[in-house]
Amino acid sequence: MRSLPSPFGRGSFSERSLTKFILDIAEGLEMTKGLFRLSLRAAVRNLSSNIETLRRLKPNYLFVSALLYGLIPNGAIANAAFGFDDVANIAKKIAAESYRPPVLIPESLRNLSYDDYRDIRFDTRQSWWRDKGNFQVEFIHPGLFYVHPVKVNTIDAGGVQAVPFSPQQFNYGKNKFTEKIPESLGFAGFRLTFPFHKRTEFNHVMVFAGASYFRAVAKGQVFGLSARGLAIDTGLPSGEEFPSFKEFWLERPAPQARQVTVYALLDSPSVAGAYAFVIQPGDRTVVNVRARLFLRNPVKELGMAPLTSMFLFGEGRPRPVQDWRPEVHDSDGLAIRSRAGEWLWRPLGNPERLRVSYFESDNPRGFGLLQRDRKFHNYEDLETRHELRPNAWITPVGEWGRGFVKLVEIPSRRETNDNVVAYWMPRAVPAVGQAFDFAYDIHFQSQEALGAAMGRATATRMGDGDKEEWKRIVIDFEGQKIRALPQSAPVKAVISLGPEGQLMQQSVFRNAVTGGWRLSFQVARPKGKPLEIRAFLQNGSEQLTETWSYQLEP
Repeated sequence: MRSLPSPFGRGSFSERSLTKFILDIAEGLEMTKGLFRLSLRAAVRNLSSNIETLRRLKPNYLFVSALLYGLIPNGAIANAAFGFDDVANIAKKIAAESYRPPVLIPESLRNLSYDDYRDIRFDTRQSWWRDKGNFQVEFIHPGLFYVHPVKVNTIDAGGVQAVPFSPQQFNYGKNKFTEKIPESLGFAGFRLTFPFHKRTEFNHVMVFAGASYFRAVAKGQVFGLSARGLAIDTGLPSGEEFPSFKEFWLERPAPQARQVTVYALLDSPSVAGAYAFVIQPGDRTVVNVRARLFLRNPVKELGMAPLTSMFLFGEGRPRPVQDWRPEVHDSDGLAIRSRAGEWLWRPLGNPERLRVSYFESDNPRGFGLLQRDRKFHNYEDLETRHELRPNAWITPVGEWGRGFVKLVEIPSRRETNDNVVAYWMPRAVPAVGQAFDFAYDIHFQSQEALGAAMGRATATRMGDGDKEEWKRIVIDFEGQKIRALPQSAPVKAVISLGPEGQLMQQSVFRNAVTGGWRLSFQVARPKGKPLEIRAFLQNGSEQLTETWSYQLEP
């Protein structure tokens, strides 16, 4: 039996004697020791190498005992009070029960106009954790789009405590219904703030609100695309199911900490799950995500690490005559890095009808929705600042197995609609009741994961070809390597078409204005069918650019 050093500096305690020591303290505090005997012994066996074990031990008396013995440093108390496994246990329990739909907020709040809802603002003087530290929490009032309240808890040295809702936490502006707001209403979600620029100025860094949606920004960015906890049956004729985070636990960080942890309980008619988010704001904001799902009912498709964005129009789609702006989108392309290291770029669009694309991607190295166009003059909107919207790059942790990256593009006429969804879809959906674990990192940033040397498609334009049934496609590529090539370099294009498509003409030449290279080609499309196209540039046997990919509509 292994011995542990005594904190009092003399001799050592065996696992058995140390367990008895802690149990004696618990008994002295008039607490039942039998229920947690096995957990305590397991904890003692791992204390010297893995403090994370303490997360599994729910009762507060355990860390009172261990703290008295000196086994837990003061800063670890909040971490030990509650953790991911506790949320997972709740998720497993409710997955074995019938689904209970979330309650609705009062009809008067559901029917608020956009302007009336915007008039409701949180009083930042009542931000949680305002007394000290790098993070503060602002709460979001239910209403309009946010029709289901959620529970919010905090974890600190005192254990787990529910955050109470009160109408006094909000300024209702011109609205006259303050006295009708129930004291038990609850929150729609919350915002995390962090001092990006000045120590005394707290900026929004991440928002959790609505279903399983969350958004984040890095320093110098404005909010754009969203991430979600899970996507179920997206783009299928049977209809999409939208899981929701129904309860949150916010772990209070140490005063000087530069990361914060949030736990969330997800639920839907088909799935319950536990999530942990470790948020690290900065010049790029990184969110480490861990999830454990339990299916309540079978699903057809399960979408992991889903991203949701908006594309109204860009250089590849004509600008509506009633809109003065050159382009309107939060993201302009899907990027994928395969396990073999190939980079693929799919420009986004606003199709005439629902467009669904599958990219086979076993154990991908990463994928994401990017805002590649960073030039203000391509948007000219001083209010929305689309050029400052973040990229979201997903990096899987561990082996994800066989699957696809799925892209869904939905026709839309309004920029307030998120009409683009991308996620990774496993080939095999887990069985009902079986625990399904996965983890990934999300990088919210302006930079791309693709190295600066590799050529990338910076613009895609389309128009009529030389004949009525032909389509002309023009792609501009930029990058350090292709920019350094002389005009006489034997650069050529490799173009592949789907069945029944025909390549009618192609040319590659130096772009004298940008210093990059331009590919122009014409294709004949099959009648009534979409056409998949791929293209890249190469010099000899060396591939110079990422692979550009597109689906032409019928």
